[in-house]
Amino acid sequence: MDEKTKKIIYVICGVVLVACVIWLLIDFKIINFGGKEKPNDNPPVANETEPEPVPEPTQTSKLTIFDENSNTRPFAIMINNQPGAIKAQTGLNDAYAVYEFPIEGGMSRSLAFFKDKETAQIGTVRSARQYHPYYALEHDAIYVHWGSNHPGSDVISSTKINHIDANSNGGPFFRKNPFGLATEHTGYTSLVKLQSFAKNKKWRLTTDVKPPFKYSYENIDLSTMSGAKPATTIDMNYSGSYKLKYTYNAETGLYERHYNGKDHKDYLSGEIFTAKNILVEFVGIGSTKGYKDAAGTNYLDITNVKGSGKGWYITNGYAREITWSKSEKTAQTVYKYTDGTEVNINDGRTYVNFFNKSKSISIK
Repeated sequence: MDEKTKKIIYVICGVVLVACVIWLLIDFKIINFGGKEKPNDNPPVANETEPEPVPEPTQTSKLTIFDENSNTRPFAIMINNQPGAIKAQTGLNDAYAVYEFPIEGGMSRSLAFFKDKETAQIGTVRSARQYHPYYALEHDAIYVHWGSNHPGSDVISSTKINHIDANSNGGPFFRKNPFGLATEHTGYTSLVKLQSFAKNKKWRLTTDVKPPFKYSYENIDLSTMSGAKPATTIDMNYSGSYKLKYTYNAETGLYERHYNGKDHKDYLSGEIFTAKNILVEFVGIGSTKGYKDAAGTNYLDITNVKGSGKGWYITNGYAREITWSKSEKTAQTVYKYTDGTEVNINDGRTYVNFFNKSKSISIK
């Protein structure tokens, strides 16, 4: 090979070498002639660890029965269960709890609790008895009634509970719809009016007191628990003239109320009154001393407002025996199973039925 050929080969090799170097510089983005950058097929990973989980947004409330984060003070309203007036009841399906007590004449009377509602008509409203205010205090509720017996007035005065009485301070906030009934069985009120009254009185409208029930966020299935029994029909005969029945509707998961063989319905909406939970408290029944009703007989009294006793928790078609205890008349009731574990109840409206411990109820 002559010298001229060698020189040509050397020049070619040099040009190829320079071209390779330039290509490498461009590929590694060391130089750029104004063109688009070549995308990196394998970008470096800055951190191989798993990303931090994003917290789920907090809910206003996990309960459907009411907003558990609300600090609104509830109202506790006396409800008339006299057989002639019970057909004209309205508003109870807006209550988160309804307590039902025996009273004179073999009847019952209810105390309905409302929170964060604006129900336009609730009733019929009736008078207080001496044991009712203590259960309003369990919820730190403003107590609403239409008159009271003498022992009831004494308890209202001694406990200094905030109360609205249609016979005295709250007259303008109640009205009567006759419905063909005697006047004492026709009283109604509204939550908007009651809230206005309490605000004008400058009463405390907030509370940090939670209901005495321990609600569960998960469904409670009593059928899986020891000692549970089927409970699709519950009969509680307060007397021969007032017979209460609950029947379980498996489609809705609720208990429907009936009295004296009739559906217990809202007079205005036509809806049947229902409960998700039923708590039965067996209590002693006696009579007051020194006071008599219009018929000349002693007023009925619940003898162990402070004390303890047996009962039942009923939900989702099953029942389990419980105990209840109340350390002081103004203290909250504590519910436990017979093995000592505390009772949690399902999310939903709760009826608490106080029943004479000398009698029995039928659970089938």
